[in-house]
Amino acid sequence: MTDVAATISGADTDLVAAAKDLIPLVDANAAAAEAQGALTEDVVEALHDTGLWAMWVPRELGGGELEPVASLEVLEALSYGDASAGWVLMAGGLATGMDAAFLGDEAAAALFPPGERLLVHEGQGTRAGRGVTTDGGYRLTGEWAFASGLKHAQIIHTGMLVEETGEVRIAVFPIEQATVIDNWDVMGLRATGSIDYTTDSLFVSTPYTYNATTETPLRGGSLYTLGIVNLGMICHSAWALGVGRRMLDELKALVESKAGRPGSLGENDAFLGEYAMAEAKWRAARALTYGYWHENQETLRRGDKLSLEQNTLNRMALQYVTWTVEEVSMFVYANAGTTALRAGTIQRFFRDMHAGTQHVTSSPPVRQAVGRMLAGSAPGKTWRFLSLIDAD
Repeated sequence: MTDVAATISGADTDLVAAAKDLIPLVDANAAAAEAQGALTEDVVEALHDTGLWAMWVPRELGGGELEPVASLEVLEALSYGDASAGWVLMAGGLATGMDAAFLGDEAAAALFPPGERLLVHEGQGTRAGRGVTTDGGYRLTGEWAFASGLKHAQIIHTGMLVEETGEVRIAVFPIEQATVIDNWDVMGLRATGSIDYTTDSLFVSTPYTYNATTETPLRGGSLYTLGIVNLGMICHSAWALGVGRRMLDELKALVESKAGRPGSLGENDAFLGEYAMAEAKWRAARALTYGYWHENQETLRRGDKLSLEQNTLNRMALQYVTWTVEEVSMFVYANAGTTALRAGTIQRFFRDMHAGTQHVTSSPPVRQAVGRMLAGSAPGKTWRFLSLIDAD
């Protein structure tokens, strides 16, 4: 893994080092996790022991409050070890951290008691259920899919569309109050256990909800002015980088293992030229991603909010890294021969990468909206989550 520790704070380097140290553990547990459709207990406990579940919980509540560059490093490293482990951590870290920063004081005190084991928050924020305003809160009814990491959560973090106002809010409640449906049967990211859940007229009190697009935290520093969506950009960018690096390294090891054999790839000039370009693509994607997030981090350190251009470029970078790494994965698969067909690391990462490309953050409508902004075809527009809206 490329080291950029010199660019991050001393406190953050501890969690970066912890994530890198976990690579052998998550790698060794990846096959078992995939078979059971959830991370193994050893990996879950390691994420607790290292404090990585709390990577984005405000420091005043005992968390890491990691800056953007350190966050990229953490998630890239864990995803290099196992794509599903990186995915579960990014989903749980995001939901838990955002809830800690934005929930009302009553909820924060109840859900983040000092000195106690962290309650992990997972769920689905991009598909909203229906919230009906009632005395002291909301009645929430809905069906949600793709709740990554829910099998490791104690708290559900979910999207809610308020019927009376059209406002989208996040609602937070114990997992026991939902009906959980264990139905995860998919091609890739099998160990994420991204199962479904439902509620029917569940009461959620107001302090346990907040506006889904808010960038004004109740606790914590400037990191939280990024809002949920920009932290999501960090998540998916870092995840793709970790997956791409691992696939290239696996192909390199395969080529080295067959060195000296007649017709080996290591002696094939055409392959070697293509491998050089695949490396260039991955490195360019990483440089682009880290370059923008260095700039974003400096903006936050000055106490400023990201500009409209920065918000656009974050979305652009995620599109670029995701689909560039998808190209890299296709190159690795095509050149790994029968090794890629058999159960093993290359096959698993290839499947995981193609599951990751289906996420809404990397979808064509987002790419088209980015192009509209960059081409100057969206005057008077701004971003709300992944869509363009009127700035007024």
